[in-house]
Amino acid sequence: MTSHIVLNFSLYTLIFVQKYIKYIVLRNFSLTLHNYNLKLKNHNVYIGIAGNIGSGKTTLTEMLAKHYKWDPRYEAVVENPYMEDYYKDIQRWSFAMEVYFLKERFKDVLGIAQADHTIIQDRTLHEGVFVFTANNYAQGNISDRDFETYMELYELMVEKVKLPDLMIYLRSSVSHLVENIQKRGRECEQKIHIEYLRGLNDKYEDFIRNKYKGKVLTIDVDNLDYKNRPEDFKFITDKIDSILFGLFDLNDL
Repeated sequence: MTSHIVLNFSLYTLIFVQKYIKYIVLRNFSLTLHNYNLKLKNHNVYIGIAGNIGSGKTTLTEMLAKHYKWDPRYEAVVENPYMEDYYKDIQRWSFAMEVYFLKERFKDVLGIAQADHTIIQDRTLHEGVFVFTANNYAQGNISDRDFETYMELYELMVEKVKLPDLMIYLRSSVSHLVENIQKRGRECEQKIHIEYLRGLNDKYEDFIRNKYKGKVLTIDVDNLDYKNRPEDFKFITDKIDSILFGLFDLNDL
C-alpha cells in the first residue's frame, strides 16, 4: 500500500515537473519573441516582398506590417503616370515606365537605408530590374540601346544600396494570378495577356534561383488564403520567425 502511494506521488510529481518545465520554456520563448520584436522594430532591418502581379504582395505586406509593427512601403502603381498607357501599348511605353519604377524604387531604398526601424517593402528594386524590365526586353518591348542604358543606371544605383535582410517570395501559378487580378478589378490590369504573366513567372524563378544573392523565404501561395484564414497567416509568420531568429543575434540588435 505504502509503495503504491509513493509510486503515485512520484508519478504526479514527475508530471507536475514536466508541465512546469514546459510552462517555463514556453513563457521564456514568448518573452524572447516579444523582446526580439521590440528590438527588431527599433533596428534598421529591411524586409522585401517579391511576387508576380496578383500574387498577394500588397495584402501580405499590410498584414505583416500590422502583425510585427513594421513600417510598410508600397509600390506606387496608381500614381504611375505611364501605367495606363503601358497596358494599351506595351512596346511604346515599356522603357519610360521601367525607368519611372527604377527611379521610385531607388528613392525608396535610399530612404530605407536612413531608417532606424524595420521596414517591409512591397516589391524591391532588384526584382523590378531582373524580372519586369528583363521580361520586357526579352519580349522585344525594349530596344538593345534602351536596355543597356537602363542597366547602366541600375549598376550605378546598386552600388549605393543594400540587399533586403530577408526577401519573401510569393510563388504562384498563372491561373491563380489571373483569378486574383480579376477579383481586385483594376481596369488597367484586365488587359494583361496570359503570356505576359507566364513570362514574368519564368523570370521570377530565374531571379530567385540564379540572380538574387540574398536570403530568400519562398512561399507557395496557390493553396493559401492568409487574408481570410488565420491558420494560413500563422503558417507564414512561423516561417518568418524561425528565419529571423537565425539571421540576427539578439545581442547585436
